[in-house]
Amino acid sequence: MKPLYAIGWSLSALITRIVFRMKIVNNNKIPRSGSFILASNHISLVDPPFLGSAVGRPMHFIAKRELFTNRLFGTILRRVNAIPVNRRGFDKKAIENAMSVLTSDSGMVIFPEGTRSLTDDFLKPHPGVGLLARNADVPIVPAYIHGTNKLRACFWGKEKMAVVFGDPIDAGQVETFSRDKDGYRALAETVMERIRALKDDFIAGRA
Repeated sequence: MKPLYAIGWSLSALITRIVFRMKIVNNNKIPRSGSFILASNHISLVDPPFLGSAVGRPMHFIAKRELFTNRLFGTILRRVNAIPVNRRGFDKKAIENAMSVLTSDSGMVIFPEGTRSLTDDFLKPHPGVGLLARNADVPIVPAYIHGTNKLRACFWGKEKMAVVFGDPIDAGQVETFSRDKDGYRALAETVMERIRALKDDFIAGRA
C-alpha cells in the first residue's frame, strides 16, 4: 500500500470496527490477487473509505472531478488511489485511467448508481460499470453497504452498519454480455440485481 493509503486504511478500519462496530460479511469473496471490480450501492460520503477498509488489499476509486479542484485535496485523493471523472458526459481520460488499473492486477471500487441515493432505495445504474468490466473482462464482486447514511444511529447502536459481499460475477459470465451499449447496460442492471439480493438477505437476517 502507498503510505498515505495505508494511514487512511488503518484509520478507517479503526473507526468502522471500534466506533461503529461495522459487520463485515463474506469478505472471503474478494479475490486475493488479480484485477476485479467491487460494485456497491452508494448512500454516504464515507462509503469509499469504509468499503476500502473492509477489503484486505489496496483499492482504486472513481471520484467526481469537482473534488479535485482544490490542489491540496486533489493531491491527497490521487495518493489514496482516486481517479477523477467528469460525471456530466463521456470522460475518455477517466475510462483510460480506469482501464489501466484493471489491466494491472488491481481492484477498483465502482458505484453503479453514479451518485449517492438520498434514501435507502437504489437509483438506476449507469452502464459505466458494464463498460469497464466487459472491456477489461474482469470479475465483478457485488457489495451491499448499510448504515453509513445514519452514522449517529449506528454510533448509539440504534442502527447497524454492515458491508455484505456477494458471489462474484466471474470473467466468464461477464464475457457473455455484448460489447456495446445494450450489453453494458444489461450487465450494470445484473450487478444492481445482485446488490439488491444482498440487501434483501441482510434485511431479512439471512446475512
